[in-house]
Amino acid sequence: MKSTFAQRVVAEGLGTAFLLAAVIGSGIMAAKLSGGNAALALLCNTLPTGAILAVLILVFSPVSGAHFNPAVSFAFALRRSLPWHEAAAYVGAQIIGGIAGVWAAHLMFDLPLWQLSLHVRTGMGQSFAEFIATFGLLLTIFGCLAGAADAMPYAVGLYITAAYWFTSSTSFANPAVTMARALSNTYAGIAPTGVPAFIAAQLVGAIAATALTRWLFLK
Repeated sequence: MKSTFAQRVVAEGLGTAFLLAAVIGSGIMAAKLSGGNAALALLCNTLPTGAILAVLILVFSPVSGAHFNPAVSFAFALRRSLPWHEAAAYVGAQIIGGIAGVWAAHLMFDLPLWQLSLHVRTGMGQSFAEFIATFGLLLTIFGCLAGAADAMPYAVGLYITAAYWFTSSTSFANPAVTMARALSNTYAGIAPTGVPAFIAAQLVGAIAATALTRWLFLK
């Protein structure tokens, strides 16, 4: 049975909430257990993020398509695969869900609910990294849709796992994630001053990937 509009919107919010709970929660745990080893902390933050993405896509894809990312919903709307009004509702749910997931992580670790990050992530290199990260994510999604749809959950999870390490920004690649992480002064946070440049780069990356993949995969 086809899911209703309300079910799709709730799935997007719930999935994004679990994604952010995993990103922030694993970051807090990584900082606690890594003993100051930055590489180990990043690894401990990376693996749960890639794993939860694969799980969430498997769970929610039959309901909403499992976007959990305004850049993805925007790209699908550009391709006319998602009506613009539904894309707008998805984005709203993703942002709300992302914030809820951050707050859930704070509560689980007995931290103050309301925070603003002091973790500065700025500069041309990091903004370009967000362009690359988002471009690659959309390339992965549309490439899988063109010929390996069943592999999508694992491909996306593995791509983000890899991009954590090959991008200087650690691959946010998601405007909702970027905004929500600004509300956590923990390992995975981003100072609010860096948010606009990250989101701009992500949206440009999504547009570029959408244009290229329509030609590359002829779909």
